[in-house]
Amino acid sequence: MKNSKIKNIIFDLGDVILNIDVPIASRSFATLSGREQEEILHIFKENALFRQFETGQLDEKGFRNYVREILDFSDLSDEAIDTAWNSLLLDLPPERVELLQKLSKNYRLFLLSNTSSIHITEVNKILKASTGIEKLDDLFETVFLSYEMGLMKPDPQIYQQVLEQAGLNAEETLFLDDNPDNITAASKLGIDTILVQKPSTILEYLKDYAV
Repeated sequence: MKNSKIKNIIFDLGDVILNIDVPIASRSFATLSGREQEEILHIFKENALFRQFETGQLDEKGFRNYVREILDFSDLSDEAIDTAWNSLLLDLPPERVELLQKLSKNYRLFLLSNTSSIHITEVNKILKASTGIEKLDDLFETVFLSYEMGLMKPDPQIYQQVLEQAGLNAEETLFLDDNPDNITAASKLGIDTILVQKPSTILEYLKDYAV
């Protein structure tokens, strides 16, 4: 049901706008390194690889070198690492972009994503291939990315920073994400929220807003 107070809409990226399949990346790295997927997951989690990269503690070069180090595989090329890392990024349905364009006529739109620079470069390629639009920045007033902010959802600070930087009132702001923890954290700040759950998409959740 539409909340008539809403003036601003903040979108997550993965599985909200862009379809993703996170386990594919660990399978890709398992194939590359000749290890089991479970072992790869354990190694990455133990070394907080994703968190370090997605909060900007590692740059692209540092990320690739750290992957080589923790997998004990010095011969992995930059391209092979990037391809494995990007393998979790699937398609971006054009109808979701059309919805964003329609919504932008009546609402201020923002993106807030836990992500990395390698992923964003690839997402922009996927976006251009599917819609002809050059980059995510062309769809949103501001694109807020965890690796640039040094913060990750569900840290309350990341939402506070978005509200303050964009000059938004929480009660006039709607946030869509597929992660329950991220939704809970935003709700505690007074932001209206929608938990996006498959098979439903933003097309169904926001149909009343796109009228």
